[in-house]
Amino acid sequence: MKFNIFRAQSYEGLSLRRRIIMALLLLAVLASLLVNVMLGSSQIPLREVLSILFTGVGEQHNPMIVRQLRLPMALMAVVVGAALGVGGCEIQTILKSSIASPYTLGITSAASFGAALGLIVNTNVLQVSEAAMVTGNAFAFALLASALIYGFSRIRGSNSGTIILFGIAQNFLFGALTMVLQYIADDEDLQSLVFWNMGSLLKATWSKFFIVAAVLALSLALLMSRAWELTAMTLDDTKARSLGVDTARLRKLVILITSLLTAVAVSFVGTIGFVGIVAPHIARQMSGEDQRYFLPMSALVGALVVSVAFALSKLVIPNVVLPIGLVTSIIGIPFFLAAIFQKMRWN
Repeated sequence: MKFNIFRAQSYEGLSLRRRIIMALLLLAVLASLLVNVMLGSSQIPLREVLSILFTGVGEQHNPMIVRQLRLPMALMAVVVGAALGVGGCEIQTILKSSIASPYTLGITSAASFGAALGLIVNTNVLQVSEAAMVTGNAFAFALLASALIYGFSRIRGSNSGTIILFGIAQNFLFGALTMVLQYIADDEDLQSLVFWNMGSLLKATWSKFFIVAAVLALSLALLMSRAWELTAMTLDDTKARSLGVDTARLRKLVILITSLLTAVAVSFVGTIGFVGIVAPHIARQMSGEDQRYFLPMSALVGALVVSVAFALSKLVIPNVVLPIGLVTSIIGIPFFLAAIFQKMRWN
């Protein structure tokens, strides 16, 4: 009896620790959000930022700058980071690989090819307005890559290892196709494509933010409702099935959800690499594999990484905003290498 009480107290203590970490992560995300609103070509004091956010009162054009320009970009950094963190978390869960992510599976590479079609050869895949052509193309090809992965996962005999290999092959394919278009592009179009591939939040708007936020909220709700099944997926498929989990169906559902998250996020802001690897890697160290905590922590860490990267992109060079994808790649490479070495130790 004492042993059971001790175990119950230990579990309650562990749960409390995880909830405290989640609360601290949320506070850090909010702090980074405020920092991003403060930073820009001209810095706005925190007191004035808070006054504008809660009352709408501020000096000169500051209310317009905060509410119409900086706040949508800062919020977009949060929801895009959370979307990529969630996508990486669940892809790693169902494929049982710490180096799997939407980025390594070729979804972002396909989006880059779609953007290149619009920027270089003026191809409008979805027949949308010219202003939305690049975004529409990127979204369409990200979904195409996702559909190919989903279709491959339905083939008899496919498993986590073969799905990862298929994603890597897809990554190379769309990367090669993009290079063909780069070869025939003129200097102006090539510069636009390079800038898009590096990722940017500078064109964020309220409408784009609400779209990504809505898809993120719906995806989180669906995934959290299957938290225990996803936790069971960390076991091998035979053990998960013995617990009543339909592993094949759940794997396909997760691929669809994470693909939609990635497609929406990437189509609006361009390529932002390594967040889908970094966020779950950090979250796993703090929460373990329990999806009730691992999933929201991955979202919060992803939001924090992109938000901090956005702040750094405005601080490194005065009056210059670096592409955010460049900053996240520099941050992410050490964590990617750490994940590889950790996987080697497990083997």
